Amino acid sequence: MTRDLDHDTVDHAMQPEDSPELRALYQGFKDNHLNPLWTQTGDLMPVHPKPKAVPHVWKWSTLLPLAEKSGELIPVGRGGERRAIGLANPGLGGQAYVSPTLWAAIQYLGPRETAPEHRHSQNAFRFVVEGAGVWTVVNGDPVRMSRGDLLLTPGWNFHGHHNDTDQPMAWIDGLDIPFSQQMDVGFFEFGSDRVTDYATPNYSRGERLWCHPGLRPLSQLQDTVSSPIGAYRWEFTDRALTEQLLLEEEGQPATVEQGHAAIRYVNPTTGGDVMPTIRCQFHRLRAGTDSQVRREVGSSVFQVFEGEGAVVLDGKTTRLEKGDMFVVPSWVPWTLQAEGQFDLFRFSDAPIMERLHFMRSQTGPGA
Repeated sequence: MTRDLDHDTVDHAMQPEDSPELRALYQGFKDNHLNPLWTQTGDLMPVHPKPKAVPHVWKWSTLLPLAEKSGELIPVGRGGERRAIGLANPGLGGQAYVSPTLWAAIQYLGPRETAPEHRHSQNAFRFVVEGAGVWTVVNGDPVRMSRGDLLLTPGWNFHGHHNDTDQPMAWIDGLDIPFSQQMDVGFFEFGSDRVTDYATPNYSRGERLWCHPGLRPLSQLQDTVSSPIGAYRWEFTDRALTEQLLLEEEGQPATVEQGHAAIRYVNPTTGGDVMPTIRCQFHRLRAGTDSQVRREVGSSVFQVFEGEGAVVLDGKTTRLEKGDMFVVPSWVPWTLQAEGQFDLFRFSDAPIMERLHFMRSQTGPGA
């Protein structure tokens, strides 16, 4: 029943008649930095989420040339630290926030360049849609970056990047900067002007220790807040998704819905999310598959890794190609439509919403 009502239409809406005494009361509130609840309940406690952030799509065909031009004109180094271009949600007043809790950017590193080391409270990851030849060094551990890999930089880990090739490379960054900034929890510290280790191993020390399915080193039995794995490799992600769809063909319950395989990247010490504020997933839809319409509290960002299809955001359909990115604000209905096989990387603020018990979702026709 309450779905048909809002704070302005109920019979007992608090709308007193104007009078000199009422104006004096409101002036007293203003003079003493006060705001009465009855004038703002609709904004503070809406009947459902009404995000200022709006659904939006960024085309890779636009993002990449702008990143390349920044590589020609903007040096990388101290001060700005990173040649990263934040995706600014059109509904958030020009801030480089893709949503009220998440930050997304395309980062660009030129041939033989080094991004110096630093660390910060904010949790971060990188996802590579194309390219190779860059190593990110996290707390002294060199981690290879290549196509389809998810790379982690949990909060307060020193990290820098170096390009060991004669070709530039671009990737996306995701962080919890807006959430951290609004909560006033941020710290930052400069590290080495270079990186602490220029080695280029195929697998990082963290991978060699942790990336053996179902096995945990006895030397590492203490659970960690964030995943100790620095890189989640595409070869394993691809295999997991492929097997889900093959099992579905065999009549086994392996997919989240018909024709829709998906995985969550997890912290092997807890089985939970890779970082305390960010959830990372990968989705694969068979050709011709439409996902169910969904609404969720919290926000998500997707990037098309491979294939072509479309996203329907709040009833508006936008065609998507490799590299394209889009944001789904809180409680906005969305669905995916696959032309051919459609692969998408997704990250969200779901760990925050779940831990604070704000999470709600709806799935089905119209959601």
